[in-house]
Amino acid sequence: MAREDTYLQIRGHLDALSDEQLEARFWELAQQVVDPLVELARTHTSPSIERSVLMRMGVDSLTCMAVVGECEKRGLLEHGCGSVVLCCAREWSIPAPEAARRLAAGEGWDVVAQKWGGAA
Repeated sequence: MAREDTYLQIRGHLDALSDEQLEARFWELAQQVVDPLVELARTHTSPSIERSVLMRMGVDSLTCMAVVGECEKRGLLEHGCGSVVLCCAREWSIPAPEAARRLAAGEGWDVVAQKWGGAA
């Protein structure tokens, strides 16, 4: 059984678009696909997921536990512990593992509080 080729008919609504408009439409549709995934990730994290993220950033296990525990205590888990570490790493111009070590030692929570609020 031969399939009827309807491509030219289906894409008719795109004929009048320029290359720039087609690209903008592509990114708009891509964003629509990604938005629910981002929301799901934001609302469905856990300490174990956050530790896993930090370990993939090169942070050792004990430091991960300390940073994640502190983020959880401060209500920052939903922002992502990796984001917290990255914020401090950028602020201090140091690698992420070093920023995590400093956070685990109690330093830098004022920087985090400036960005996301909460107790310093």
